[in-house]
Amino acid sequence: MVAGLAVLAAGGSSAVAGAMLGAQEPGMAQPRPVDVPRSTLAEGSDGPKERSEPRIEWRRSRAVGLPHAGRLERGVKLPAAGRNYFTWDPIQRESPNRGWRRWGTDRLVRTSLRVVRDFAADHPRAPRIGIGDISRPRGGDFGPRYGLPGHASHQSGLDVDLYYPRHDRRERAPLSVDQVDLRLSQDLVDRFVRAGAEKVFVGPSTGLEGPAEVVVPLVHHDNHLHVRLPG
Repeated sequence: MVAGLAVLAAGGSSAVAGAMLGAQEPGMAQPRPVDVPRSTLAEGSDGPKERSEPRIEWRRSRAVGLPHAGRLERGVKLPAAGRNYFTWDPIQRESPNRGWRRWGTDRLVRTSLRVVRDFAADHPRAPRIGIGDISRPRGGDFGPRYGLPGHASHQSGLDVDLYYPRHDRRERAPLSVDQVDLRLSQDLVDRFVRAGAEKVFVGPSTGLEGPAEVVVPLVHHDNHLHVRLPG
């Protein structure tokens, strides 16, 4: 879940740039595409193109077990990009993230989209938020064979990684805390706390804060926050 070295600690998760995987998840068929982001012009408009929101195949999901020992039933696939976010592959270090890494519960996907939408509305000059790994299509192991060192959590569709907005507005994972817009990042943390996050793991070098029982500094999270919703 990070672009850089990462290690999982105490219920958090970590994945970093390492061995690159192919476009299809090992050992399973590629999931049927659900959404294709498009750019369109409003009818009769001579202005610049605006992103239209991609369609999502919503269904009632079920997170089974624990974030580090669970599975996902009837998951929902987050589209590759939207008006207010892009997706980032922490292993291949590129956008978009591969589709099989973008599955979560309907509640997690709805919450994430609502938070980034409201964030964008209040910060119209801010860059789009980068969304990283969520879970595999049916959850379960997201360990080293899916990209070193792998995630220990992210198994039940309740965990999502989001990259801190950068000062330079580039749509890439930050390489250092110096590149992170900490004011906007703190606002993003606060929004997920208000949205009911069970945990928000943040980098210890960022100085980001919140309720001690929710916002937890965790090593190797200096370029992204890791949000976990309650089961």
